[in-house]
Amino acid sequence: MGVSGPIRVVVAKPGLDGHDRGAKVIARALRDAGMEVIYTGLHQTPEQIVDTAIQEDADGIGLSILSGAHMTLCAKVVELLRERDAADIVVFGGGIIPDGDIPQLKALGVAAIFTPGTPTRDVVSWVESNLRAGATA
Repeated sequence: MGVSGPIRVVVAKPGLDGHDRGAKVIARALRDAGMEVIYTGLHQTPEQIVDTAIQEDADGIGLSILSGAHMTLCAKVVELLRERDAADIVVFGGGIIPDGDIPQLKALGVAAIFTPGTPTRDVVSWVESNLRAGATA
């Protein structure tokens, strides 16, 4: 990409889900690893999340979903990124997501899913390896 500087990640809580502890833990872990993290707060629409990612020149969007609406919300974020010519922004997710839904989410364009119990170091390592690989602070 030719872009220098730290990896930039938008961490978002789409939909009506009001539980953000996991999103904040991931945001802090990414920040502590030297990334720039933009946390959008609760109750964001897919449109708001994509707008933020584009405005912030993000390399990735991490979606935290515990509400069961992961198929709809992830699909909408990926679709909006494509429509806005921003499909280079990598989408990954986490939360309460049934194992059976993970292949479908990946087929939709979600690059990775992290379920409860995933060590934060694994998420950080994946982000470092898959978002603008080789970015430096």
